[in-house]
Amino acid sequence: MSSDSSVPKSVTVEEMAAEEDAAIEERYSLYEAYNELHALAQELETPFEAPAVLVVGQQTDGKSALVEALMGFQFNHVGGGTKTRRPITLHMKYDPQCQFPLCHLGSDDDPSVALPKSLSQIQAYIEAENMRLEQEPSPFSAKEIIVKVQYKYCPNLTIIDTPGLIAPAPGLKNRALQVQARAVEALVRAKMQHKEFIILCLEDSSDWSIATTRRIVMQVDPELSRTIVVSTKLDTKIPQFSCSSDVEVFLSPPASALDSSLLGDSPFFTSVPSGRVGYGHDSVYKSNDEFKQAVSLREIEDIASLEKKLGRVLTKQEKNRIGVSKLRLFLEELLWKRYKESVPLIIPLLGKEYRSTVRKLDTVSKELSSLDEAKLKERGRTFHDLFLTKLSLLLKGTVVAPPDKFGETLQDERTQGGSFVGTDGLQFPHKLIPNAGMRLYGGAQYHRAMAEFRFLVGAIKCPPITREEIVNACGVEDIHDGTNYSRTACVIAVAKARDTFEPFLHQLGARLLHILKRLLPISVYLLQKEGEYLSGHEVFLKRVASAFNSFVESTEKSCRDKCMEDLASTTRYVTWSLHNKNRAGLRQFLDSFGGTEQVATSGNPLGFSLPQDAPGGTTDTKSRSDVKLSQLASNIDSGSSLQTTETRLADLLDSTLWNRKLAPSSERIVYALVQQIFQGIREYFLASAELKFNCFLLMPIVDKLPALLREELENAFEDDLDSIFDITNLRQSLDQKKRSTEIELRRIKRIKEKFRVMNEKLNSHEFAQNLNPPSLQ
Repeated sequence: MSSDSSVPKSVTVEEMAAEEDAAIEERYSLYEAYNELHALAQELETPFEAPAVLVVGQQTDGKSALVEALMGFQFNHVGGGTKTRRPITLHMKYDPQCQFPLCHLGSDDDPSVALPKSLSQIQAYIEAENMRLEQEPSPFSAKEIIVKVQYKYCPNLTIIDTPGLIAPAPGLKNRALQVQARAVEALVRAKMQHKEFIILCLEDSSDWSIATTRRIVMQVDPELSRTIVVSTKLDTKIPQFSCSSDVEVFLSPPASALDSSLLGDSPFFTSVPSGRVGYGHDSVYKSNDEFKQAVSLREIEDIASLEKKLGRVLTKQEKNRIGVSKLRLFLEELLWKRYKESVPLIIPLLGKEYRSTVRKLDTVSKELSSLDEAKLKERGRTFHDLFLTKLSLLLKGTVVAPPDKFGETLQDERTQGGSFVGTDGLQFPHKLIPNAGMRLYGGAQYHRAMAEFRFLVGAIKCPPITREEIVNACGVEDIHDGTNYSRTACVIAVAKARDTFEPFLHQLGARLLHILKRLLPISVYLLQKEGEYLSGHEVFLKRVASAFNSFVESTEKSCRDKCMEDLASTTRYVTWSLHNKNRAGLRQFLDSFGGTEQVATSGNPLGFSLPQDAPGGTTDTKSRSDVKLSQLASNIDSGSSLQTTETRLADLLDSTLWNRKLAPSSERIVYALVQQIFQGIREYFLASAELKFNCFLLMPIVDKLPALLREELENAFEDDLDSIFDITNLRQSLDQKKRSTEIELRRIKRIKEKFRVMNEKLNSHEFAQNLNPPSLQ
């Protein structure tokens, strides 16, 4: 009986090698998929990111040198000062058959396109970019330089080398360097925000209590849970320790100095030998193989120096933290683990992006199919109706548009649309106006501006009147040389009113025009939000915007002209029934000039406030005595009232009509009349202006604008439809957009399929047996 079925079949060396090769191939496939994903994320600014190692350190911590040591060859511009002004993304792939670095440089215009470049060409490109940015106003750029490398010494890693952090000296003379330091810190902090990135935090210090780089890193990763701390330049630090206890603390820092929750549990320690590869007189290594050997030799020497300093042999755990090779192995295994963990999470994100791109392609295809005259006209008319609907909604009131983006406080409104400023040049405190601090738009903002106008103009007092103004206004009549103080008061009052109120008309028009013009961008936002915006038809939209702005401007000017006519008529001819709002008080005031003491000493029979230095505010002793004597004589001889009345009338005529010497009584009469006339003009002006702006500026937006826009639209359709919608250029643009979207869709589909296949293999039993591939060292 044969026993072949019961004897387990031995695995040959060839089969083991084949399985090993398959495992390595699977790793390469996953790395390649992630490299494509990273390029896609950079190009499309998509929300997903591939796991990568982000190198962060100070300007002289040896970042670029460490990256070169990890790669196994030199390529960057290494030295003092700022040598990295753009982040450099290195997609590294281990290839034992590749004896020399095989490099591809990602195109700045299309990151998916990688052009083959020699090592020297990539070095020249990086140095040229650094020099170019050094001359720019912004000497740093967040746009990554993408390099793909295959080499026998490369690990399977994606590393992003960032510009070195700067620690400038204080003082005004170092302001330029301080500005650069803030720019670099902002750039690096933005890169660290990506949760998928493993942060490689470099510290060049022998004292762990000094957290130069960790201070920045911990602002993003407070627990250092995704941060690996690396102490660089170990070979220069070992001689600094005077006793073994210092070395012990340095190799195993206490929790008080370095949080034990950091990734990898404890820091790594590396040294990179100085010297460049080349054939020049200043080159130290003739080939990258020599550089690689020097890195390995430095690692052995560092371990020997530490053991000599400690007086003991390092443990295996300690040796696993010393040297570039140990860091490289840890990073590779860690990144492989992150890759596997991220695959199930990446697949739904790619599916979402795929569906979004399909919708985008459908939208472009529909726009292309609608590029005929009838459909374009219909879309234009539909946009016209929707635009007017949004305008009406904004005037009536809505909360759809965010106030923080489109609203204006009263202070913002004054800055952008102009302030109400009187003849004295002073502005009314904005805090006293209701809702001054609220960010308003549309009808609410219009109402607040009108309320401010009403509040400010309603509180205006008549400007001061001088004696010289009164005398100059008297002049000479055409038939006698007497004085006519009623005419004098009218001349002064209308001049003061015209000069006071006319500027407010222009200011009100400018303010309301600013508010109404703001309705256009807010309406466009609402249309875009609801997907009703005519994207791509810029010429048509500019024509609609131009028609709207022209209508609002012409309507405001017409309304302001009507208000100016009212102001001109009110300040050209005084109608007492209109201008004198308190004739009873004025009659009492004039009757009092018979000489009674009550008039001379009364407070204010007209109901207005006289300034302390105003005429009639004080009377001399002689005048008071004369009044008392006159009153006494009147009381004694009450039977001669007619004669007394005639005497008083004669005295009044003598002091007002026949006398050019400006008496206090005449001055008070003029002042009282001017105040009455000014008050009447102010009240009429305020009511008229508010009514006219509401009727002839606001209402036309509602009832006249629709017909005007429709007429403008139809005229445009009759002229030249192609020039209005720019059909030729639009078709070319949409064709290009469709082609690029189709390419994008194919790329996403290809990457999505790669991740789906990888996920199936990761979940299969056969692939699970190959999770521990052979060392790639």
